[in-house]
Amino acid sequence: MVALIALAWAALVGPVAAVDGDTLRAGRERIRLLGIDAPELPGHCRRGRACVSGDPVAAKISLATTLHGPIRIRRLGHDVYGRTLALVEADGRDIACAQIAAGHAAYRPRYDHRGLVARSCGL
Repeated sequence: MVALIALAWAALVGPVAAVDGDTLRAGRERIRLLGIDAPELPGHCRRGRACVSGDPVAAKISLATTLHGPIRIRRLGHDVYGRTLALVEADGRDIACAQIAAGHAAYRPRYDHRGLVARSCGL
């Protein structure tokens, strides 16, 4: 179970990089985008899990290309792997919505806190 806490928006400073199609790294902080699931990189889909189909490399590249302009984060808690669960905007655009719109991630209501991503993306 994951505890979620709604916090205010903050600016992310310094280099931000895509780890895969739904996870970022900002310094030492790993950030899991709220409400989406992207294809797993080779060897990362656990046995017995129904992973999202698609090209994981294209998903990572797609996420990386959104990381320009001012980047803001709204931290909402942590997942079982210790990653920050968050909404993230780059240049005023929700990057989870961008991944869904580009076909590089699937919306997952069970990963969405209070429908925040659904509302942001108009789902």
